[in-house]
Amino acid sequence: MTSLLRLTNVRKSFGTHHVLQGIDLDVSKGEMVCLIGASGSGKSTLLRTINLLEPIDDGEIILDGVDISEPGLNPQPVRQKIGLVFQSFNLFPHMSAADNVMLAPSRVKGLRKTELEAPVSALFERFGLADRIGHFPDQLSGGQQQRVAIIRALAMQPEILLFDEITSALDPELVAEVLDVLRALRGEGMTMILATHEMGFARELADKVCFLDRGRILEAGPPAELFDAPKKERTRQFLSQVL
Repeated sequence: MTSLLRLTNVRKSFGTHHVLQGIDLDVSKGEMVCLIGASGSGKSTLLRTINLLEPIDDGEIILDGVDISEPGLNPQPVRQKIGLVFQSFNLFPHMSAADNVMLAPSRVKGLRKTELEAPVSALFERFGLADRIGHFPDQLSGGQQQRVAIIRALAMQPEILLFDEITSALDPELVAEVLDVLRALRGEGMTMILATHEMGFARELADKVCFLDRGRILEAGPPAELFDAPKKERTRQFLSQVL
């Protein structure tokens, strides 16, 4: 299968701290890849480099056959293709849910509000928020705010969606509703890379699970293989603590 996204020997340091130490990763169209590992293992930084929020120090990031990690490259067209949903919802409190979603397509793509109303309404309907479209963030639960953040990313019609621990700020009873959105996107063939602590979800739905440790992908494979028969002692140690 041809890679939609390929990372080769990606390295990133902050001062003397080596956060990513030679990451190799292939992601095919329609795949769901889950990144697991302890806090500080490099998962969030890896997602931020793919989205070009952090420039890499060495290596290559190839999207659709194009090296997007070239110094001086305009990141905006890349970010239209690769959406990133954060742990914190980052919704503007003074804007309605709909206006939060419409902001980027109107500014970046130059679309008028009248052009966006129908597709944005359809997204709110699709994810069970049709009755919340005019609400402000403080009128929404955490789970609803996170779903709005996902809708905002989808409104840009990305090729790939990245999710950075999007359930970790939620109360446990709200986690399921956000995971259901990811489940639906998985069924529709969206290409996704998730940094997650939700091991049951990763086991159920991921095509590939990557265990990161100290800035390296120490082990990767199908969920059944990685969870049930990890090859590395460090992977076994981590899984014994979290499962």
